Amino acid sequence: MRTAKFSIGQVVRHRIYPFRGVIFDVDPTFSNTEEWWQAIPEDVRPRRDQPFYHLLAENAETEYVAYVSEQNLVPDDTGEPVRHPQVQEIFEEQPDGSYRPRDVDLH
Repeated sequence: MRTAKFSIGQVVRHRIYPFRGVIFDVDPTFSNTEEWWQAIPEDVRPRRDQPFYHLLAENAETEYVAYVSEQNLVPDDTGEPVRHPQVQEIFEEQPDGSYRPRDVDLH
């Protein structure tokens, strides 16, 4: 089992497609449906045996949740905030543009 290259709260962008986001969860290996897997064109389908990241993502038009393989992510060093509406619920923005999970009071 490999160690994840990226961490929760880190801002990343897709290597090929024009979207970026903040990581809110990591799966050590692929953990989505077979239907989802088969929907990816075979010529760009990533390996299953790598970390997959859940992102609060955005592109030029909209915000959404994305599930992306490690091989398709690169760090986003723009320092620009992520505008996804759930970011403020889950994270606190840090001075360097990264995000730290909020302290959650369960009482």
